[in-house]
Amino acid sequence: MTCILLTGSSRGIGAAAKAALEARGATVVGQATTSSATDTVPADFTEPFAPHELWQAALARAGGEIDVLVNNAGLFAPNPIDATDLHWLAAFEDTMRINLTAAAQLSRFAVRHWQERAAKGDTRGGRIVHVASRAGHRGDSPAHWHYAASKGGMLALHKTIARAYAGENILSFAIAPGFTDTAMAGDYLDSRGGPGLLADIPLGRVAEPEEIAAMIAFCALDAPPSMTGTTLDANGASYVR
Repeated sequence: MTCILLTGSSRGIGAAAKAALEARGATVVGQATTSSATDTVPADFTEPFAPHELWQAALARAGGEIDVLVNNAGLFAPNPIDATDLHWLAAFEDTMRINLTAAAQLSRFAVRHWQERAAKGDTRGGRIVHVASRAGHRGDSPAHWHYAASKGGMLALHKTIARAYAGENILSFAIAPGFTDTAMAGDYLDSRGGPGLLADIPLGRVAEPEEIAAMIAFCALDAPPSMTGTTLDANGASYVR
């Protein structure tokens, strides 16, 4: 049975991904900033040691074996440039820690875990799925420098992992959604004109969480190894490359 650690599992894309992965028979250990669910580990990624504590707790719940890491947790909050210096810097650093640094920490733990398995003769390797963003390619609004920078960094992290460890059967995939119909993006959609925003999306609508979840499940369970290093876009053709 495939054991998966999924961050940001309590709502939106994460909740949809958890349902999709479990429907495929995977065992999923979730993460949320706060949670009382028995299958979810509470971990606040603004705390530097939270990713390590999460990894250890997830390993214990999974019986010592994690096969897939899904880096989905994210913070999306405006940070206008006319904020005070301290407020702007604090918001920037919180977003980077949650969206990028925690993902890097967990990816490091995962790679080392799979390397340790290989040293014992288990060459299954493992998979990492990074939920990035269209913003990592094309940028975002003037109040979201930090978000775009964090997702651009995640894409660079993903590519580096893919190139470095493919020979060890450690695979990396990324998904770059555009606007998705989640609570996290709702206020932003409203602030950017709501339905008027759809004029920039040729498909005529934003993505549904279940669409992104299906892509996560594919990368986690089905994507052929030769796809490692791939970034899948899901933005309704609002950004093509």
